[in-house]
This record gives sequence, structure tokens and C-alpha cells, in this order.
Amino acid sequence: MPASAAKMLSEGGSFMKGMFVGSLFCLVLSFLGSFSPGIESHTEDHHHHHVKAASKDELKQLTDNQVQEWSKQVQVYCVIMVQPKILVYWATAMDTWSKHCDKAEFYTSETSKALEAVDLNEKDDWARLRKALKHAYENAGDLRWFFVAQPTTFAIVENLKYLVLAKNPDEPFYLGSAVKSGELDYVSFDSGIVLSYEALKRLVEVFEDKDKCPERGHSLWKMSEDKQLAVCLKYKGVFAENGEDTHGKSVFNSKSVDSLITDSMRDNPNNVVEGCCSDMAVTFSGMSPNQMQVMMFGVYRLRPYGHDFHDSLVFYPPEGSDND
Repeated sequence: MPASAAKMLSEGGSFMKGMFVGSLFCLVLSFLGSFSPGIESHTEDHHHHHVKAASKDELKQLTDNQVQEWSKQVQVYCVIMVQPKILVYWATAMDTWSKHCDKAEFYTSETSKALEAVDLNEKDDWARLRKALKHAYENAGDLRWFFVAQPTTFAIVENLKYLVLAKNPDEPFYLGSAVKSGELDYVSFDSGIVLSYEALKRLVEVFEDKDKCPERGHSLWKMSEDKQLAVCLKYKGVFAENGEDTHGKSVFNSKSVDSLITDSMRDNPNNVVEGCCSDMAVTFSGMSPNQMQVMMFGVYRLRPYGHDFHDSLVFYPPEGSDND
């Protein structure tokens, strides 16, 4: 066989191999694109809703008795996920905003001699979150709202209570900073996750279904715990909702205050404060321990002399609390 013919056959063989490998790769991509782990097809058309806080005008229409009754009923169980390796954040969250929860429970991956927490003895993030939420559900007592957060998140719990004030916890609410990833709407863990009693009840129920909500996951890739949570909730008809104030501004922030102000100075130089964040913000994320202490001072202690605040609604701290 002439050398040129042999070369052509060799190149043709390489070309066919390339075509085969390329076709196989496209087939795999097609499969992955059509495969949505843990999500049923009938939920694909859903888009997250927007949960808005009650306006001051709406509050003015309520009687004093109604306002007092609501303020007593809205109580929050804070589920705070911690690890010994971030002990300083753990200690700061314990010393600052968590005091304003009606019940604050810290859930750890392993025992720490320095601080008290529920030791779940679990390294996997998703498995640990499942155990923490089940423990919270079983130990909630009369509490009907649950706030799930990391210790690097700073929360103004009173604003959270105001957001869900007129909402019925016997309905399935799952809200925070809603994010879309492909066909999945989920609430970002970084900004905090809010669950009503009914939503958590349904979640604990689906935990028992190993096919729909496996503890260790069965997908080809590892999903973050906030996405896993959304997948399991969708099976029970509970969808991610974005928490907003009366002006439509999101109240769950994935950045710290200084980052938001810096962004606003760049994007809204003529109206930095208005462009930064909501007056009724519930969370800020990525906070350092020092920043959290400064936030506590600014939110709960600093008041301009001679300026009176006439709020129509007051959330009183739980009995025995040492909050600010």
C-alpha cells in the first residue's frame, strides 16, 4: 500500500474515533441536561413568588388588640449551624443577634468544650442540616416560625417577625433570598432561610422518602444543602419565595452592609442610602465578628437624642432573655 494511502486510512480512523467520542460526549451532556435530580416534571413551570411585609397603612387598620395578639403569636426558633473551626463566629452569633430569637439553638458537627450546642456528630453538610431541622421540629413547642442561618449571617429578628406578621404558619411558607438555578428555585443559605411550621412539617415527612429526599444524595454531582432542601420541599408542594418590603426591595441580603454601600456608591451615587438596602432588612451576610458587634450597636443601642420612634407594633423579648 502506498504511503499516502496508508496516511489517509490512518487519518480517517482518527477522524471516526473523534466523531465517536464527540457523539458520546454530546449524548452524556444531553442526558445531564435533561436529568434534574429529585425534581418532578409537574413543578418545572413554577416561578418563585414574592412575599411582602405589611405596610404601615395596613397596620393602622388593625385594632390594638389585634396588634398585641399578632405580636405575641409571631415567635421564631433560630436554627444556627456551626462548627468548632469557626468558633469565633459561633461565639459572636451567640453574643449578638441570636439573643433576639424566641429560642436559639446551635447545631454543631462535633462537640466543642468551649460553647454549648447540640452535637449532631455529622460531617456531611446536608445530612447535618436534616438532623438539625428534624430536631427543631420535634422540640419547637408552641413556636411556629423557623429561621435557619449560618454564624456569618447577621439577622434582625424583629424585622423577620414583621415580614411574616400577617402570614399563617399553618400554610407552607419557605422564603428568603430566592435564587434560580436552571429549573430550580431555591432560597440561598447565605442569606438565611425561613420556614413556617407547615413547611417544616412537610419537609420532615419527605425526609422519610429515601427516593425523593435521600440523606446522602444520589445525583451525579454533589448539590449544596440549600439546593437539596429546595428539591425535597418541591416534592411536598412548597416553593421558594422572595422576602421583600412594601417597596419591593429584598430584605434578605447576601452581602455585608459595607459591601452594599460600596455597590450603591458606584451604581447610585446620587442616592446611596436609598439604593443600598431596605429599611426593613432582615439579614446581611459575610459579616466579620467585629462587624456584627458594630451592627448590634447601630441596630439596638444607638438612638439620636430628641428623635422619638412611634412604632405601631412592638415585639417583646422572650421571658428570661438578656437581649438588647
